[in-house]
Amino acid sequence: MNAMLPRPTILTIEPYAPGASKVAGVNRITKLSSNEGAFGPPPGAMAAFIETAAELHRYPDGGSTELREAIGARFGLDPARIICGAGSDEILLHLIMSYGGEGTELIMSAHGFTMYDITGRYAGCQVIKVPERDLKPDVDAMLAAVGPRTRMLCLANPNNPTGYLLPQSEVARLRAGLRDDVMLVLDAAYAEYVTDPTYDAGAAMVDSAPNTVMTRTFSKIFGLGGMRVGWGYFPAHIADIINRIRGPFNVNIAAQAAAVAALAEPGWVEKSIAHNTEWRARLAAALEAAGIRIWPSEGNFLLADFTTAERAKAADAALKARGVIVRGMGGYGLPHCLRITVGTGEECNLVADTLSAFMHAV
Repeated sequence: MNAMLPRPTILTIEPYAPGASKVAGVNRITKLSSNEGAFGPPPGAMAAFIETAAELHRYPDGGSTELREAIGARFGLDPARIICGAGSDEILLHLIMSYGGEGTELIMSAHGFTMYDITGRYAGCQVIKVPERDLKPDVDAMLAAVGPRTRMLCLANPNNPTGYLLPQSEVARLRAGLRDDVMLVLDAAYAEYVTDPTYDAGAAMVDSAPNTVMTRTFSKIFGLGGMRVGWGYFPAHIADIINRIRGPFNVNIAAQAAAVAALAEPGWVEKSIAHNTEWRARLAAALEAAGIRIWPSEGNFLLADFTTAERAKAADAALKARGVIVRGMGGYGLPHCLRITVGTGEECNLVADTLSAFMHAV
């Protein structure tokens, strides 16, 4: 018998399953399983990455100073209250480990980002998944779930994997209903893709309350998923706590350089938003015309609903036969759905043609 046992909550965690990238027997792959940017990394970021090669023996700037200043300048934020990490996942880990733990509760929407659940259990929190209404976070139900042990509420907005954008008035109502000792974590990984003019990714709320934080990433519109670089914006007292416990060199030298360059790439974000807005709508229309329900999305992906798990599995197989990899949603409690990244125009047309033929045949 193994006497080395972890904390009991660790054994309740199902390992995170990333989007697949290969199909056995298929050489040409169209990977639409991880919501990566449609255009790859910005040219300037690639050049900056290459230029760091001669400095790989050096430790990176432990404070990501240049990157924080670039983020602050781009978004009009105080660099002193920005912290960078190895993806926004690391920022979330530090927040939950610092403010959660045994005897506390973490609240999330039933179909929210799975890393809240995994990290919450890792920290020892009791994770409470609040049922949704028509795949929309239920603000009243989440507020009703808050108890004396609740210390954190995590909300992805837009949400992954549903794509739903909770209206700003509802986010404000949610925050107003929380006690001062309950942290609201606004995960805005897909903020750049949102076209709703009333949307605020969270910075204004961070500035106006001591219990709200915002996390962001370079893995989506900035095309740097492979570099693992994200960031958070915090009230000063929370930034102080996270800086005490984060790794001293948590963002590598190449990631910092590439992220700074990505922020400066002329027209990159504008081109990406225009493409995503156009092709998200075109792909949704084509799939709906084929008889597939598409849930409203403000991200760079669509949630396609095939009604039954069996049909979703068969649709997934039909796509894989054409070399197209999307994401099955069984791990999110939505086995009847597939999540499809908005890729290039050619890739979107391939998905539409494949699924139209599939639906015609069933």
